[in-house]
Amino acid sequence: MDAYTAEFGFELRTCRWAEREWPPGETDGVDTAVLVARQLGTTRRRWDTIVLECDSEGLRRRARFGPDRLDSDLLHVVRNAPDEWCYYRDALPDPGYPWRYVRESIHEAADRGILETRKSGNRIEIRRKWAYPDWLERLVAIENKPDLDASAARALGSQLEYDVAVGLADEAWVATRRTDDPVEPVLFEDLPVEAGVLALEPDDLTAEVAWYPRSLPVTEPGTRILERPEGGKRDGSAARFEYAGPDWKADKRLAIAERAYERGWRSFVETMRPDCRRFELRAPDGPQALPYCTAKGRCQTAAECAGSCSEFEPEPPAWRTRGWPIEGGPGKRVQRILAERRRRRRPEL
Repeated sequence: MDAYTAEFGFELRTCRWAEREWPPGETDGVDTAVLVARQLGTTRRRWDTIVLECDSEGLRRRARFGPDRLDSDLLHVVRNAPDEWCYYRDALPDPGYPWRYVRESIHEAADRGILETRKSGNRIEIRRKWAYPDWLERLVAIENKPDLDASAARALGSQLEYDVAVGLADEAWVATRRTDDPVEPVLFEDLPVEAGVLALEPDDLTAEVAWYPRSLPVTEPGTRILERPEGGKRDGSAARFEYAGPDWKADKRLAIAERAYERGWRSFVETMRPDCRRFELRAPDGPQALPYCTAKGRCQTAAECAGSCSEFEPEPPAWRTRGWPIEGGPGKRVQRILAERRRRRRPEL
C-alpha cells in the first residue's frame, strides 16, 4: 500500500508542504509567518488542514501568553482587561453568561501568569500584563482528498459549499494528488468555483495550483447551511439555514487560531499509540518524521493506531526504566521529538 494513498498520510504531507512553501506563488517581500494545524474547526465543520498567516511581530508577542491556547472565556478576559486596576465587572463587557464563569476565567488567567489580580474589599480587581496582539492575518482551510472518487467528490462539494456560504475562512482549498493528465480530473468535478485546487505530489513535496481560490468575505455576514433537501433533482424544497454574524465569525476565527497555535499538525501522536513497540517515526526524505507501523509495513492511519489494534503490543517494562534512551521508553521520546519540533514553529517559545 502506498504510504500516501490513505488520506491521513497524504494529510501529513500536505501539512509539511504548507509549512515549507505557503503561500503558493510569488512571496518576495512578504513578511508573513505561517502556522499549520490539522483537524480543527467548529462543531458543524472540521477542516483537514488549517494554515494561519500571521503577523510576524504579533506572533512573537502572542508567545507572552504561553504555548497553551486561550479559550473563548480567557480571550474575553485578556482582550478586555484594562491598563489600570479596575473592578472586573466594570472593566469587562457583559459576557452574555453568568459572571461566576468570568471569575473562574480570571483566576485561571492569574494562575497562568497572564493577568494581574488583587482584592479590594470583597471585590476582585484586574489589570492587564500585556495587550493581546492582533497576530492573525488570514485563515486558510484545506480539504485533503488524494483519491477523488465519485463518492468523495460528492461529499467534498457539499463541504466546500458550506465553507463558501459561511465565509469563516479567508480561502477554501482542496488538495489532491497530482496526475499526469493535461487537466487535473478534480477540475471536472462539481465544486464551487470559489474554492482553490492544489495538485500535490506527496513523494517529493512539489505542488501546482490548478485553480486559484477567491477570497471569501470574512467580515460580512455568512449563512450556515443546517439542512439540505434530500428528495433528488425534483425536490424543490428550500434548504434550512441560519445567519453567521461578523462578530461571531471574528470570535470563532480567533478561537480556532488559538487551538491551532497550541496543537500544530504534529500532535497526531496524541490520538495514536506511540507506546506500542510496533510504532516508529521514520523520515523518508529527511526533515519530516512520519508514523510507521512495523507490523503493517506502512504509515498507519490514526484510526488504525489504537489499543484495539490486533497488533498492538505495549512496550516492555524494561524499555521504560533505566533511562532508556533518556527518560522513559521510545514512545515518550517520540512525543518529545514532535513537541520540540512543534515548539520551534512558534517564535519566542
